[in-house]
Amino acid sequence: MLKTKLTELLGIKHPIIQAGMGPFSNNNLCVASANAGALGLLSTSGLFNKAGEPWIYEAFIKTAEASMDDDMATVLEKVLKRTHRLVKDKGGIFGINVMVSAELLDRSTIIIDRAIKVRNEVPGMKDTFKVIFTSAGDPVPWRDKIKNAGFTWIHVVPSVKGALRCKKAGVDCIVASGHEGGFHISWEPIHSMVLLPAVIDAIADPNFPVVGAGGFCDGKTLAAAIAMGAAGVQMGTRLLATEESDFHPLWKEQVVKTGDRGTLVARGFVGPARWLKTPSSEIHLKNSLTKSPGVFTGIPDDFTTVAPDLIQYERDAIQAVCTGDREKAMMAGGECAQRIDDMPKVQDIVDKTMKDATNIIKNISKTIK
Repeated sequence: MLKTKLTELLGIKHPIIQAGMGPFSNNNLCVASANAGALGLLSTSGLFNKAGEPWIYEAFIKTAEASMDDDMATVLEKVLKRTHRLVKDKGGIFGINVMVSAELLDRSTIIIDRAIKVRNEVPGMKDTFKVIFTSAGDPVPWRDKIKNAGFTWIHVVPSVKGALRCKKAGVDCIVASGHEGGFHISWEPIHSMVLLPAVIDAIADPNFPVVGAGGFCDGKTLAAAIAMGAAGVQMGTRLLATEESDFHPLWKEQVVKTGDRGTLVARGFVGPARWLKTPSSEIHLKNSLTKSPGVFTGIPDDFTTVAPDLIQYERDAIQAVCTGDREKAMMAGGECAQRIDDMPKVQDIVDKTMKDATNIIKNISKTIK
């Protein structure tokens, strides 16, 4: 068993965060991860566009004990209550991942306000629903709302500058997300081997937990993160390809099928995104080169400048996943997909990751001559 500042902060058994991956529901994956001793994170992005993307909204409510008649806040309330009920007897800890980019601020506010309300009203929920995890935006404006509500606050960053912004905001834990991660990635291609130790050095506080994300998928990579001074890792793509994962079978199967050099970077909804390599994503890459060149030059664009048909292509490709249309579908995933060749249970992944990491750390001296 590895005890770190992350396990102490959150009260989890293992120093692993299950990424709050969207756009689909990951309601069942969150429960499985929390009950396996990791931090389970509920995605909320699937609730953001009921009218425009009902196929994603419907996939979300199927495992939320909700209905299509429910609005965004009501669905969130129901899934929070469901998750609490399913993890409390096993001591599971969970949170929500909320994208707070400028395009989504109105919806982010609704999500966080309802989360605070439900947590205060449901007996015992403060013992299980401990975390608000924010991403894809500036943390500072959220300081008073989240801190005053009593949550442990985690924010994900792609840079040292972002990490120092988190420190100013009063964030409790930082996730440093390298460029090899899946789906939403930063405009600048800084990878985990550089970013993680750079953030740890910049924070310069051995008692402040920094977590690595991007490429972490097993005991070897967890041990490497610990060796660099991290308090744990966030795992996304590896946990997406599991029996309990809510993602469409087409998506999970593509992760398992992905081989050497099997990902690419093209435009995503809020910026650059890493996609699994398929004929559809290769077309999207070519279109991104001409219609959103900032993805490759590090110069951000937004909805006012990027070609609308490029964003629509992504929406159509995600819908194609829901309908099982392999030809048109695009599935996001991290570079570590090329190291994934099975689809086990979450508990088995967590147990093996911890066993392997512990053995590597205990025996590291034997590799030194």
